[in-house]
Amino acid sequence: MMEPFSNHHFKRIVLVSYRLPFKATGIDGEKIVEQSSGGLVSAMLSLSEKMLAQAAGEIYKNIIWVGKSENTKEEYDFINRSNDRFHLVPVAIGKKINDKYYGGFCNELIWPLFHYFPSLLVFDESYFENYMAANRIFADKLKEIVRPDDFIWVHDYHLFLLPGLLRDVFPFANIGYFLHIPFPSFELFRILPRRWREAILKGILGADVVGFHTHDYCQYFLRTVSRLLGYEISMNTVSFEDRAVKVDSFPLGIDFDKFNAAALNSEEIKEERLKILSNLKHQKVIFSIDRLDYSKGFIHRLTAFEYFLEIYPEWIEKIVFNMVVIPSREHIFHYQDMKREIEAAVGRINGKYSSISWRPIIYQYKSLSFKELVALYDISSVGLLTPIRDGMNLVAKEYIASQVSEMGVLILSEMAGAASELGEAILINPTDKKEVADALNRALTMRLREKTILLKRMQKRIKNYTVFSWADDFFESMITIKKVQEKRKVNLISPSLESEIIKNFSWAERRVIFIDYDGTLVPFARIPEFAVPDAETMDQLQRLTGNQRNTVVLISGRDRNFLEEWFGSGNVHLIAEHGAFLKTPQREWQRMIDPDQSWKTVIAPVLQRYLDKCKGSFVEDKFSSLAWHYRNSSMEIGFILAKELREEIRMLASHENKLQVLEGDKVIEIKRAGYNKGIAALNFISNAEFDCIIALGDDRTDEDVFQSLPQDSITIAIGLRTSLAKYNLRNQLEVKHFIEQLIKIDA
Repeated sequence: MMEPFSNHHFKRIVLVSYRLPFKATGIDGEKIVEQSSGGLVSAMLSLSEKMLAQAAGEIYKNIIWVGKSENTKEEYDFINRSNDRFHLVPVAIGKKINDKYYGGFCNELIWPLFHYFPSLLVFDESYFENYMAANRIFADKLKEIVRPDDFIWVHDYHLFLLPGLLRDVFPFANIGYFLHIPFPSFELFRILPRRWREAILKGILGADVVGFHTHDYCQYFLRTVSRLLGYEISMNTVSFEDRAVKVDSFPLGIDFDKFNAAALNSEEIKEERLKILSNLKHQKVIFSIDRLDYSKGFIHRLTAFEYFLEIYPEWIEKIVFNMVVIPSREHIFHYQDMKREIEAAVGRINGKYSSISWRPIIYQYKSLSFKELVALYDISSVGLLTPIRDGMNLVAKEYIASQVSEMGVLILSEMAGAASELGEAILINPTDKKEVADALNRALTMRLREKTILLKRMQKRIKNYTVFSWADDFFESMITIKKVQEKRKVNLISPSLESEIIKNFSWAERRVIFIDYDGTLVPFARIPEFAVPDAETMDQLQRLTGNQRNTVVLISGRDRNFLEEWFGSGNVHLIAEHGAFLKTPQREWQRMIDPDQSWKTVIAPVLQRYLDKCKGSFVEDKFSSLAWHYRNSSMEIGFILAKELREEIRMLASHENKLQVLEGDKVIEIKRAGYNKGIAALNFISNAEFDCIIALGDDRTDEDVFQSLPQDSITIAIGLRTSLAKYNLRNQLEVKHFIEQLIKIDA
């Protein structure tokens, strides 16, 4: 197995979460440092302890943790002096903002939505405004401390917008983002108002690597990005603006050895175990522990346990259900109400089934120490974990790791992220009380050999993929995607580079400028016929062609009738349908290809099938080609069907041996082979001597032009994408500015 963090390019970890992992409290006038609860805190503390013990590189001894302040500056100075693992950087968020940011947007909207409780959602515009404000406060704090070689690791749903805010300030920063709760399906996520949901998705995509606990959450996110934003996705990589963003699953593990060794060797835990067992009278223990939250399914669990006692009365007085609930969000009325409901259900079941010497449920509303926790894990015959929805559920893994004497059985909700790794557990639907009751009986009657085999398999898996593997995988993914980004790096035309290009252009006596139409000369439109040049564009072309030193060639996939209508009377040279037709000013169109169109009878029915399958798509019938457009369709469906269509047409083309498939911006075009924009451009310049050649284009069909032109040509791709072109302009609006500079140099 790879050594943890065997390879990295970072000097420090800057970890960002809503809360800091420690706070200072005073007891008898003395300050002590208390650790916060939570999976992230446990994971990072385990990491830092292990790395310090292994004397790992400086990066692991220099973890900067940024989070909301709970103490005064003096108290944080005390905490920083008291620990050698983290340097805490507090972020001050005022109560007014925090109430609507954390209490409102996070807890009353994102948490219930992402845990599939849409009936609990509260929509309030002020919640989102304060959510944005809080994320900006975090960003401002990070601006003060971030260095170029830091690894910035942003965690959880409180900070969706932060990666994007940081990317705006630090375009080349190493930014990772990890979500510790489930990511919902597209159908649920789109309940959010458009502005909010787009801000969340784009904020997350500010990271280089985006991580989730499970493959399902990862795919839900990618599908949502595809359908709501329309970005191209390939092999779990999103092409977002000028960067590739890797989206992957990284199931959070635990420090297996810490729990397993403690259960095996700790004298403290052995004593705690004996203490618990002395009160049990040989009863088997069913154990659960959860933070107080409606996503944990407490009432379903209690109902199922009650039903278990009803249909399996032979277990009465032979088992004890120890249910531990960790206090959480006690100031929120809904949680107070939930606590009362749990306690009422516990009281009712105990009242119904208990005797003088036995009560079926031991209910504890408190946090447990590490020794209490491991001892209870180990003595429990059954771990009963039945959340309605859970991002991971590390308790399941801790329970498995701590089993050294009892050989317990894990009953786990199929709704928990851990279910995808712990397939040997008894997986149940937590809302099905009969299934849970039957699972309890099966677990309690399972033979030792079967229990041991299942347990050992799960232990081996979580021992191999620990919290260290989790972090190592994330870091390695960051290094890999940075290499991919470097390969895809674009060469944007800066002011100084633009000045150099314009200067070379001014010296030339015979210039030719090739300009693509859609996405270059004019912006895209939902309907191609609506993408017409405005007055400013027509004026620019007139002034550009008015200079006798300039030859302007509009080179497009558009049909000749459209180009004739808008540009036929001017001094622009026109190349239509990717080179099928050529028109010089004041002359008739020349056909440059074989006029045979019989191949269309084979292809047209195929395109009709895809037209029927993809709502919003349409077919454009040109003289020399057929084009299937899916710009107005669902991006997810469009991309999938486009891939299928490409393969189907290529199979047909291999039989015909006369056809070529072109892939443009949300369009698949089929035409006769043997010509393209590149050949047309090369033929054009072969008939004259030019001492300056410029070409501008935005999609894959323009790559043929960039490739075919002489090496000293000035080739410019429109958009932040990798290209054979030497340079890039950010968008179509910058084309107008660039053309204006070409015009002005001769004025």
